[in-house]
Amino acid sequence: MILNLVLFAMIAAMLIPIYQAWKDEDIWQTMLALSSVSTKAAVMILLVSVLRDDWMIGVVGVIILTVGNAGFMLLAHILKQLGDA
Repeated sequence: MILNLVLFAMIAAMLIPIYQAWKDEDIWQTMLALSSVSTKAAVMILLVSVLRDDWMIGVVGVIILTVGNAGFMLLAHILKQLGDA
C-alpha cells in the first residue's frame, strides 16, 4: 500500500518537468526536462518491478536508465557541434 502511494507521488513528480518542457522554448531546458522524465520513468519501472517481484522488468528499467540518458548526451553533443559551426 505504501509503495503504491510512492508510485503515485512519483507520477505526480514526473509531471513537473513535462510542464516545464511545455512552457519553455529553450531547447536545452526542454532536453533537460525530458532527460529528467527519462530518469524518473526508469526509477518508476524499477519500483514496479519490486512491487511485482519481476526482475525482468527491472532489467528493462536499468537498461533505460543507462542507455536512455546516453542518447540524450549524444543529442546534446550534436546540437552543440551544430551551434559552434
